[in-house]
Amino acid sequence: MTEAKSSENLFAVVVHPAIRGEEGLRDPEARLEEAVGLAAAIDLEVVASEIAPVVKPRPATLMGAGKVEEIKARLDGFEPRPALVIIDGALTPVQHRNLERELNAKVLDRTALILEIFGDRAQTAEGRLQVDLAHLNYQRSRLVRSWTHLERQRGGAGFLGGPGERQIESDRRALDDKIVRLKKKLEDVRRTRTLQRAKRKRAPHPIVALVGYTNAGKSTLFNRLTHSRVMAEDLLFATLDPTMRAIDLPSGVGAILSDTVGFISDLPTQLVAAFRATLEEVLEADVIVHVRDIAHPDSDAQRADVVKVLGELGIKGEDSRPVIEALNKIDLLDEDERLDVEAIARLSQTGEPGTLAAPVRAAISAETGEGVAHLLDLIEEALTAEHETVTIRLPSPFGAARAWLHDRADILDETPSGEDMIITARLSKKTEGQFFKLYPDAIVAADDDLSEKRA
Repeated sequence: MTEAKSSENLFAVVVHPAIRGEEGLRDPEARLEEAVGLAAAIDLEVVASEIAPVVKPRPATLMGAGKVEEIKARLDGFEPRPALVIIDGALTPVQHRNLERELNAKVLDRTALILEIFGDRAQTAEGRLQVDLAHLNYQRSRLVRSWTHLERQRGGAGFLGGPGERQIESDRRALDDKIVRLKKKLEDVRRTRTLQRAKRKRAPHPIVALVGYTNAGKSTLFNRLTHSRVMAEDLLFATLDPTMRAIDLPSGVGAILSDTVGFISDLPTQLVAAFRATLEEVLEADVIVHVRDIAHPDSDAQRADVVKVLGELGIKGEDSRPVIEALNKIDLLDEDERLDVEAIARLSQTGEPGTLAAPVRAAISAETGEGVAHLLDLIEEALTAEHETVTIRLPSPFGAARAWLHDRADILDETPSGEDMIITARLSKKTEGQFFKLYPDAIVAADDDLSEKRA
């Protein structure tokens, strides 16, 4: 067992309530496996896990009395007795309180478990602020569970005293004060991030955002493309804090690659709101690369979850920015499955830019590097689809302007012309505008310049 972080043992039992009519695309076994993975992400040792069919949710305990007794007996059968039960679903405060009393163990629902993981993993000041805010909002909704006495404190001033206020009201007010302070700090962070995004908009390098379900392989792909060492482990939510690095596309043109927090089904609303500032980086991307674990049995359901979260951010099916799906982990497929995935990828590559509803697809393995070079080609095609070919005469001295173009554009040809230099390059309208603003003495080459080059 992993070394304990406290004196309390880290043994846990995981229960996935399979509520009739609510499973959708997901297989209960896969949901249970994911819940066990979430527990492992914070060093809990799962000694037992099971699916609990629920025909009709009970207001008091979610599951029926028989199933609750069965889980309690299972806990009693272990030595030492597990101190934690994880219910892979949403519990009301009343259900939470009742289950803890009936099972004589601490209970975490799915939201609380994900909050624990985020609290354990957040490294940056912004990440910790976001987690703290989400945690406080969650705690506030649970005060009715935490305080069962509701006796009045003695209050007032001087000798008069007074009825004061209920303890729960005092605690709620204290939490509200903390929430207000955290929101103010996060607003300052958002303001800084907005300024940073505005600065990047003025920069010529396009932004490529990696998104995807947690543990789909985003960070492994990010490391391979950027030659970095961002944490990339076989753990859910290995990456929480966004990371950005420069990369070179096949033509030599630079771009900025952004690795974002992984999405998950039933992502707590507190976290969607808290991490909105981080996820908004995706809104500024020129190309979105959706990394999918194509070897996962719930790959289609995971895709639907990612599309849903992107939609909540404002990126919907009709969004015009190019979308590429990186069908990752093909090295884990058998030969027939792999051939099918590769065929699906080829059929999507029609030469037209992909969309969220109909993305261009690439079959890759971020672990082995298979298909990654072709993925880079597709990213460059998406970024340069609307580029135009421009011939520019650079007056002497042209060194700085020439270097600027070599760094930001695809140079097709360059020819000396007396003391000047004539360069033909493919570049976007944005980059072209930035260039002529920086170097107003440069001009679009005239017909006689082109004749001179052909001669």
